[in-house]
Amino acid sequence: MGIFTNGDKRILKEFLQKSELNCHDIEKEIDEFLVDLQSEYEENSYVLNEFSEFVNELRDKLQPSDANRLMEFSSRIGRVKRCARKGVEALREISRDQRKMTRDTFRDYEEYLHLG
Repeated sequence: MGIFTNGDKRILKEFLQKSELNCHDIEKEIDEFLVDLQSEYEENSYVLNEFSEFVNELRDKLQPSDANRLMEFSSRIGRVKRCARKGVEALREISRDQRKMTRDTFRDYEEYLHLG
């Protein structure tokens, strides 16, 4: 005698199908966000270098206190760039982890369905 009744198997199969649709929707949305974020990051990644060159040109023309403020501002913009890069990397990891979790979950469902 099996572990699951026919009704249980049907419910599990329906739940598997619904979970599969939801997981694929989430994966698609994460991947779209990742593509958007990556392209935005790549499109704007050169700005910091241009800004740094501009700061170096201006630094000698400014009063020391203003030059220090400008250098501090430049440093903070560099931190923003690092945060953006970390955001892209984090979303890439989330995307990879979501796909792995989805595969593992579906494999578990298949094992349970074949046990019954």
